[in-house]
Amino acid sequence: MDLAPRVSRRNFLFAASAAALGPRLSAEPVEPIIDIHQHTNYHARSNEDLIAHQRALGVTMTVLLPAGSVLERPSTHNGRSNGLAARCGGNETVLGVAREHPGEYVFGANEVTDIEDARGSIERYLKLGAKVIGEQKFMVECDSPGSLELYGLAQEYSVPVLLHFQHGTYNLGFERFHKVLEKFPRVNFIGHAQTWWANIDAKHADQKILYPKGPVKAGGLTDRLLREYPNMYGDLSAGSGLNALTRDEDHARGFLARHQDKLMYGSDCQDAEGTGAKCSGAQTIAAVRRLAPSKAAERKILHENAKRVFGL
Repeated sequence: MDLAPRVSRRNFLFAASAAALGPRLSAEPVEPIIDIHQHTNYHARSNEDLIAHQRALGVTMTVLLPAGSVLERPSTHNGRSNGLAARCGGNETVLGVAREHPGEYVFGANEVTDIEDARGSIERYLKLGAKVIGEQKFMVECDSPGSLELYGLAQEYSVPVLLHFQHGTYNLGFERFHKVLEKFPRVNFIGHAQTWWANIDAKHADQKILYPKGPVKAGGLTDRLLREYPNMYGDLSAGSGLNALTRDEDHARGFLARHQDKLMYGSDCQDAEGTGAKCSGAQTIAAVRRLAPSKAAERKILHENAKRVFGL
């Protein structure tokens, strides 16, 4: 395959994005954005494309979430979910980018939840400065012994835990997660993905439907967890988060208003553009700006909440 056109376009995009950002790097940005959810090697995207993507978005600080070890076991669907089911890079890759770009990137720590040395593997990177445990995306019960051990580790290091909730696939037992929040009141948990966002709707009954459409009735399980537990937060990233904002914009306005202190922007998109219809991250920023009840609420969601929760 002739890769010359791809390399040329990538280099052009990187150079153009860097040039466009140049004046912003010389002074404090007027409106900084923190992206709490990105990955290295996302479906083979290069680091160069990742950096250009984030700059095109206008993101000024990115949290890189690593995958766990490459293993064949039930919790990784016998290997099919390795690399977070998206060929994402592991702990060393996110550490490397963060060290090469201090001030623009920080890193998380992760491991397959139920392996014997999961705690030790994650703790090594927490000692190096990891800001979060996650993205936890494995087929385990959300309150399994291995999960609880990692939540305890997060409490020891005062870092949040970011979980991908997907019915029947990852972090099972979402309906019981309130018990975890009660057991670990000093740990900040960040909910993400299909089952988390489908359950903003009080009418959502069929958990097999991962991207529901149409009007939303306030008061779903996710809505209640955000309201009732000070240590529960929401990650607006990916198609699931964007769908939650756009399927019923009247509901979204109220949702952003009542949870403006609990929601954080994330992109979690694999494209190289960082703009336009191909980029869900760009669409989410636009949706937040359009639907937030005030400029102050918008700034919380795009920057201030993440700065506080991640200690940035």
